[in-house]
Amino acid sequence: MNRYQVQRVGFALLVVATLIVVVPIVLVIGIIVVRGISAISWEFLTAMPRDGMKAGGIFPAIIGTLLLTLGTALAAIPVGVGGAIYLSEYAHDTWFTRAIRLALINLAGIPSVVYGLFGLGLFVLFLQFGTSILAGSLTLAIMTLPIIISTSEEALLAVPTEFRTVNASLGGTRWQGVRNIVLPQALPGIITGIILGLLRAAGETAPILFTVAAFYLPRLPQSLFDQTMALPYHLYVITTQVPGMPLEIQYGTALVLLAMVLSLSLVATIIRSYFRRRRQW
Repeated sequence: MNRYQVQRVGFALLVVATLIVVVPIVLVIGIIVVRGISAISWEFLTAMPRDGMKAGGIFPAIIGTLLLTLGTALAAIPVGVGGAIYLSEYAHDTWFTRAIRLALINLAGIPSVVYGLFGLGLFVLFLQFGTSILAGSLTLAIMTLPIIISTSEEALLAVPTEFRTVNASLGGTRWQGVRNIVLPQALPGIITGIILGLLRAAGETAPILFTVAAFYLPRLPQSLFDQTMALPYHLYVITTQVPGMPLEIQYGTALVLLAMVLSLSLVATIIRSYFRRRRQW
């Protein structure tokens, strides 16, 4: 077998592997769309649930998910990007920074239920935030920080060193170089990391189960210290805890959650493409 035949076999194996991954995902999405589209209506999206969540809509769960995602972004993005800037631009290569990077890798692989128990102990009980939007957002923010920091640091390190050299040769400070040159060039990668973290946060059930999610709350939250319904936990409840729940409502809720996640991903892709076109290398 010559090298061209080996190459063709390799490409064929890659195609097969891709199909093995992609086809089940497409099938799952297709089933959710086909079975859930009949439940989608204006009332379903804007009304309060009633009759034990077997009728009405999922408006509180939609708003709760949006609030939790927004709270996670506000808490995680400044800390995550700031930590990445420090590690890539200011910190020296010592045992301490290597330990931090190793800890970030390990934290990214911890099951989400562990973060939920941590949030319960720290934010709900110790800091006495109670089961609230604030406690849930901070818990989700801690869970997403390893992803945001790691991907943002990689994006910053990928910017050529020549940019920093030119800034120093012109008399600019290190912070001026980071703010005006390095950070804008690294934005596509940073946005990718942020969206990956927020997408994970938007679809998690275990962390919000312990810190914020309400089983049945047919009203909107009034403050950061209120409980709220959320789509991931609501979907879990109606599929496992409510007997006689119509299947179209279950699939409709899953479809709304899927649409929210895909919409966020689409917006991120557009923003990333815009900044990538403006990149100067």
